Amino acid sequence: MWKDNLNKIKEEEKIYDEELNTGASKEEIDKLLEEAKEQLEIELPKEYLDTISIINGMEFNGFILYGIDEYLLEHENNQSISGLIDSNQVWHENEEQKKYLFLGESDISWYVYEYEKNRFIELDNPSGREICTYNNFDEMRV
Repeated sequence: MWKDNLNKIKEEEKIYDEELNTGASKEEIDKLLEEAKEQLEIELPKEYLDTISIINGMEFNGFILYGIDEYLLEHENNQSISGLIDSNQVWHENEEQKKYLFLGESDISWYVYEYEKNRFIELDNPSGREICTYNNFDEMRV
């Protein structure tokens, strides 16, 4: 389902002569994994890695999916995006938020992974109150 939505977004972007990012390479993902361990002291969920191998971050209609930080990329993205490492360093300045891996955001929500409970959550931005929980990343991507 989410891939159908992604294809619709790609078609809409073409109307404006814009192009979404391609997927990250294995080498770029490996660099991200290493950097996440070093900088954030975390493992990244496989489902997120699978997604960025298809589309390395995006910004569309107020929604942002964090991608691989620019300094880790081998090639330039079509669309400038927020990096996963940099974004999480900012959000983790609040001690309470360190229990989450922030995967993306919108005007009113944060999309996160909670390690302790192994679940994906939509949080209200800025209160941090849980809005919705998902069984997996695929559900959240729809």
